[in-house]
Amino acid sequence: MNRKATRATISDVAKAANTGKTSVSRFLNGEQHVLSASLRQRIETAIAELDYRPSQMARGLKRGRTRLIGLIIADITNPYSVEVMSGIEAACRARGFTLLMCNTNNEVDQEQHYLNLLSSYQVEGIVVNAVGMREEALSHLQQSLLPMVLIDRKIPDFSCDVVGLNNREAAVQVTQHLIEQAFHAILFVTEPLGLVNTRHERLDAFYSIMAQHPGHVAEQAEVAINDPARLDAVLKDYVQRNAGQRCAVLVVNGALTLQVARSLRRLGLSWGGDLGLLGFDELAWSELAGVGITTLKQPTWQIGYSALEQVIKRIEGDDTPPQEQVYSGELIVRKSTIFGQ
Repeated sequence: MNRKATRATISDVAKAANTGKTSVSRFLNGEQHVLSASLRQRIETAIAELDYRPSQMARGLKRGRTRLIGLIIADITNPYSVEVMSGIEAACRARGFTLLMCNTNNEVDQEQHYLNLLSSYQVEGIVVNAVGMREEALSHLQQSLLPMVLIDRKIPDFSCDVVGLNNREAAVQVTQHLIEQAFHAILFVTEPLGLVNTRHERLDAFYSIMAQHPGHVAEQAEVAINDPARLDAVLKDYVQRNAGQRCAVLVVNGALTLQVARSLRRLGLSWGGDLGLLGFDELAWSELAGVGITTLKQPTWQIGYSALEQVIKRIEGDDTPPQEQVYSGELIVRKSTIFGQ
């Protein structure tokens, strides 16, 4: 009869090494210098023979530290989120923390669920890519006093560290690029603005620059990411109304840029031929799509790494006022905006 192997305990190690549990604990906690060479060898041999693996959670709780960081991310299918998470995970490894990742799928109710779950695991800090939390979730966060950093999106009326793109600078850069390429009419396509500050900041900067160029046409349309019929109608109407003019479409993020590219294909329109196309976020397929799509590349890995470092500063006692840490993007020019002049 097969019997499930019993996991070795610290008592088993102590017995095998012919010593007490205190000596084994000192060995495990890095205090080998207080033990004799022969005792260190006996403990090391016992651990190897018994395949003893200490419970990191139990050890952390005993010391008052779990060294766990919680990450609540809006959409794990978004390449932006994946790259940000990669930076966070790298910083965790460098600083000796373990990451617990929770994907909300852009569902507000899931945010509250995961906040409660992470609290139960006694994480030492949280990194949040906020969707648009309700008041009860905000209240829970404020009362927990848990060290936290927000990535990309701010939460209205919530004072907290934020790390992300310099949205105004980036939007000014891409708008000026389109104007310099002699585009007369520019349509800025966004997902529904809601309370998402990144979308508002990029749109405001776009209008600010366009206002400095009288005679140019500045338009904006809000389209849900999963509404292809509405997107087709918006783009078709825009192109028809501006027939004969040099037109471009500016897209607020990478996920929506993909949907715009699909819509243009359905409509039989080509970027770099019939109109210009520029999207925020550099995606792997951007250089391969048609003649290539001009993008605004965000330093996503660095944003994630810096967010985790800021959380650790708060965990270690930094009580300076909350700060906003922003990074510059990089314009990657391709033929979707360089043609026909």
